[in-house]
Amino acid sequence: MPPAARPLTTEDPVTGVSDAQAALERGRAVMLVIPPAVEQAGMVWDLLPTPTPGPSVLILCTDSGAAEEWADAAPPSLRIHAVTGLGRTVRLLTDGAIAVLAGSPEDLQALSTRSALKLDAVTTVVIAWPEWLIASGRLPVLEQVLGETRDARRIVLAWNPQVLEDFLERYARRPHVVGDLPMGEDARPLAPVGPARYVLLPRARRSAARREVLDALDRPRVLEWRRGTAHDEPADVVVCFDLPSREELVRLAATAEPVLLLAPAQLPYARSIAAPLTPLPLPTTRLRAQSDADALRAHAALRIEAGGLEAELGFLEPLLERYDAAEVAAALLSISRQQAAAEQPTPNTPPPTPSEPWVRLFVNVGKKDRAAAKDLVGAMTREIGLAREDIGRIEVREGFTLVSVASHAADAAIRGLSRVAIRGRRLSARRDRET
Repeated sequence: MPPAARPLTTEDPVTGVSDAQAALERGRAVMLVIPPAVEQAGMVWDLLPTPTPGPSVLILCTDSGAAEEWADAAPPSLRIHAVTGLGRTVRLLTDGAIAVLAGSPEDLQALSTRSALKLDAVTTVVIAWPEWLIASGRLPVLEQVLGETRDARRIVLAWNPQVLEDFLERYARRPHVVGDLPMGEDARPLAPVGPARYVLLPRARRSAARREVLDALDRPRVLEWRRGTAHDEPADVVVCFDLPSREELVRLAATAEPVLLLAPAQLPYARSIAAPLTPLPLPTTRLRAQSDADALRAHAALRIEAGGLEAELGFLEPLLERYDAAEVAAALLSISRQQAAAEQPTPNTPPPTPSEPWVRLFVNVGKKDRAAAKDLVGAMTREIGLAREDIGRIEVREGFTLVSVASHAADAAIRGLSRVAIRGRRLSARRDRET
């Protein structure tokens, strides 16, 4: 049995809500430490003031799919709208038909740019699990929205508060905390509960993919678990259609082997509570993958096991909501093969010119700022627009980072990095004096 989490509060639910409401009324932020799943966030509805059209309440979430989950889970009395299309949302905002608006930071910023959403009129902001937004390189746009709602009350939902220290210091300083810190009495992170398997599926596809999951398991006794249900019958496998908390996973693992159905943004949390966490290939995935070369599969497996793919998963999540993951992978493989074929010289093509030299840049963040190479790559590809092949070696040192870029991209990288923040710190970049 793993050690229990160290409690941040010992309040019962009723007292927890009343104390959190009192903190919000005093102008203090509130943080709920809960797993990254809307079904785990029922307390949020108790903490919201009576919303008014405008809207007066924003829910910042990872994407339009998550926004739909919030809209589906809301009490019927709330006039909540999920931003799934900007045109329709603009019309509803103009008509004054929305009191609570749920959407990604990018969509909310786009509505503000169109003057459809008045961010300075918002009174309460719910920031739903910013760990994923930060890990996928989307902190700058999140900061823009929070900067324009600086006077609003803040409710932060987090599953790993330790990685949010800089963020909380800037945007929810010294919050009133409700929940259990995922640390033991020795102040170390809790060990995973035990092994589990997982399938990456957007929530909207889980019911449709149920038969595929059952076929892939092919076990005589499969238990289907959703939060709030209790089952005592014996089983070989328990399929979790909702995301379990650590405590719930302990109970489920004592019953049978857990299989977690996860959205991409939930994968880091799942890895913190279950290990080894191994993928469960669905039958359609296996059939589509049979034509791939063994070497390519092995290469992809090594890259997946190495981790650090949060930014890429965030980029692909809109596609994963619309298509099967195997089809997305196949499309990317097809694109890469087309590009490789286009780059092959023909008999009449002159030999390629020697590659241009690399320029090394000095960037003012390092290990002490908890910056990682993937943060710099995400900033340069997403925020600045550099091609991945223009980015070379990245050396993260204690107080700074050295980044090699193609010479033609050096000036753009210096200008662009100076407009970006990583882990809450504004960057500055220049050519390294040693080059």
